[in-house]
Amino acid sequence: MTKATRTQVAIIGAGPSGLLLGQLLYKAGIDAIIVERQTGDYVLSRIRAGVLEQVTMDLLDEAGVGQRMHKEGLVHGGFDLLFKGARHRINMNNLTGGKNVMVYGQTEVTRDLMDARQAAGLPTIYEAVNVQVHEFDSAKPRVTYEKDGQTHTIECDFIAGCDGFHGVCRASAPKDKIREYEKVYPFGWLGVLSDTPPVHEELIYANSTRGFALCSQRSATRSRYYLQVPLTDKVEDWSDEAFWEELRKRLDPEAREHLVTGPSIEKSIAPLRSFVTEPMRFGRMFLAGDAAHIVPPTGAKGLNLAATDVKYLSTAIIEYYQDNSEAGIDAYSERCLRRIWRAERFSWWFTSLMHNFPENGDIGQKFQDAELDYLIHSESGSKTIAENYVGLPLNFGDK
Repeated sequence: MTKATRTQVAIIGAGPSGLLLGQLLYKAGIDAIIVERQTGDYVLSRIRAGVLEQVTMDLLDEAGVGQRMHKEGLVHGGFDLLFKGARHRINMNNLTGGKNVMVYGQTEVTRDLMDARQAAGLPTIYEAVNVQVHEFDSAKPRVTYEKDGQTHTIECDFIAGCDGFHGVCRASAPKDKIREYEKVYPFGWLGVLSDTPPVHEELIYANSTRGFALCSQRSATRSRYYLQVPLTDKVEDWSDEAFWEELRKRLDPEAREHLVTGPSIEKSIAPLRSFVTEPMRFGRMFLAGDAAHIVPPTGAKGLNLAATDVKYLSTAIIEYYQDNSEAGIDAYSERCLRRIWRAERFSWWFTSLMHNFPENGDIGQKFQDAELDYLIHSESGSKTIAENYVGLPLNFGDK
């Protein structure tokens, strides 16, 4: 027996993209059901990004969930580039006319959105099995899933694919109408989360002959550190002591002196890739976030790109219901992709600049040193990296 439900928008995926879309639609009086294959606890357990652009901060405020972010988040007006053993600050605030970023973990963003959805009594189905999308190229799309031994159908006007890189939505797009672009990097990031004070009040991006390192943070008492490692490395190969020892070797003397170490509370290795799907709309199904694109984490763009996808999509859907206009829907893919490719380019460039590529030999390191030297001594160079890091504004004026 199949149980049928009707809603305006069926959202696949209860990560930050799906939850933010659901919240923005709710604020506009539009009904949505979120379907998620994992448990809520599993979604919250994923340790991801932690740097929010101004656009993302504004969106969380618009969604009514920004209070804790403003209370507990850390505003950063710059970051340090470390190369040839010395640190140099990029003053984003001065170079971009007062723009900053906010350090606030993706887990916390997800928690705030979950709490708001639960408080409003909005429907989220967790542990949905065999989720499938149907007839999205028609005026009557639907979603099916299984739960507790029963098959369920959600009839809807639109399907939002916020279900990540391995989700069902992109996989269901017609193969002759979708194109995928991908670059896989020959290394990964070994990340450690620890309840220790950050080594510095702002992020440190380190280029060293031993490989890239990043000193990041989640709060004044919780730090996040990363090391470039070969893809052949395993987490179990790295004890906490080995991690801290290697990190010290990639830092400058002052940072080494201030580094506080401690037991890891999470440790993982993440591969790096650039990935984009074109287009992002298939009839009445839309892709958003990791379902449509992946960026290397070097530029801190992943969550922010997902948030801007959601802003473009929520605006388009709201226009459809409130103004009886399909202009935003028709422009969705092109608007998103223009911004996505700019962020992909920056993330690729920053990754290429900061990481060690042994195949490039000693001359490769010299090229990186020269470009970094240019960036910190040229106002135009510093402004370019600052503008890209804080994020470009949304543009609804053209497609």
